[in-house]
Amino acid sequence: MTYEFEAETEKEAIEKAAAELGLEKDKFDVEILETQKKSLFKRGYVKIRVHTLDTNESSESDYSVNDSKSIKNSSMIANPLPQDEFEQKIIEFVNQIVNKMGYEITAEVMFREEKKIGIKITSSSSSILIGRKGKNLDALQLLVNVYAGHLGREDVRIILDSENYRIRREESLVRLAYVTADKVRQKRSSILLEPMNPFERRLIHTTLNDIPDVETKSEGDGLYKQVRVIYKGVR
Repeated sequence: MTYEFEAETEKEAIEKAAAELGLEKDKFDVEILETQKKSLFKRGYVKIRVHTLDTNESSESDYSVNDSKSIKNSSMIANPLPQDEFEQKIIEFVNQIVNKMGYEITAEVMFREEKKIGIKITSSSSSILIGRKGKNLDALQLLVNVYAGHLGREDVRIILDSENYRIRREESLVRLAYVTADKVRQKRSSILLEPMNPFERRLIHTTLNDIPDVETKSEGDGLYKQVRVIYKGVR
């Protein structure tokens, strides 16, 4: 489900959402819809949309900023083998579903955290399994989380990654944000970026939030909206 909240800063809006929904911050994903930087004559303003992380919803992407941090720290996990029956069933399910697609893979545990498990997929067909902009990987991740729910573990989130795609995509989007900001400042105009999922859009908004003469705004309908980067000038 989705909800919208407003506050003077992103942090305050997220804290407001967590308090009103009665959820921990890692139990929902945040999409920044609109930002207005604080100036001499205007107060700061942030409008966010909150997506609660329910694996039974038909979302194509439930990847969040907290998942990104988990993957970055995944080198801390020493044992990639399943440690209990649940992990074993998850690994077997990932292998089974990808094998039925006609691809050979090796699936192993990438990290373990409280109520979160990362699974790394290794394959000579990784580019196909990842798909354009990671959509195939997102779809596989959704299926695995639904299966985890059927096992009675709705409280556990499964994160899939392959060839470090998640981190590479994040780094690419940060570079895109800065390059786009430079372009709109030079042209004194606006640029509409490609459709992105909520996590990717939030990354663009957050990256450019501290640049005083540039603002961002989400446009469109559905899960995959576009971010418009706008030159506002120095106030």
